[in-house]
Amino acid sequence: GGKNVFILANWEPTGGVGDSGYIWTDHTRWSADTPEEPVSILPFLLYTSWVGIDRLDLRNAQMSVYLRGDDLSLDNARCYFWIHVGGTRWHYTGHPLTITDGTWANGPNVVALEDDESLWHMSWSLDPTNPTPLSEVIASAESFGFSFVGFKQEPRGKFSMDDFRIVPQ
Repeated sequence: GGKNVFILANWEPTGGVGDSGYIWTDHTRWSADTPEEPVSILPFLLYTSWVGIDRLDLRNAQMSVYLRGDDLSLDNARCYFWIHVGGTRWHYTGHPLTITDGTWANGPNVVALEDDESLWHMSWSLDPTNPTPLSEVIASAESFGFSFVGFKQEPRGKFSMDDFRIVPQ
């Protein structure tokens, strides 16, 4: 109906990396985000305004995160970090993320966020004739998260995240 619906992830106090707390969501809480091209699912997302912080300058920042799937069927989808501002979303397709199956990885995904449009894909813009350039989005991200892109059928299963960090460089 043209309305955005956000369902919060669950937090578990233990069971994460080193038995820390972690968050999870599953296919009952996400849906395809249209009219993105290609269609995307955004299972984890955060708007800076939700937590009372300023937009983030992510130029050359380092992002790290542990991602885990339990009975997660992606149907050939890849998982990417994405950023958004000014009605334009970019997915970091140059650095697909690893999701371990049924266990936490020995180390996190670690990615340097480069201001290089050849490493990103613009999936959506409120004004397709005048999308916000990556250089502006990465310098002032108002929302960000993780996406599933490239599936034929919606991914199903449980998706978990722990120890997510963004460190400015």
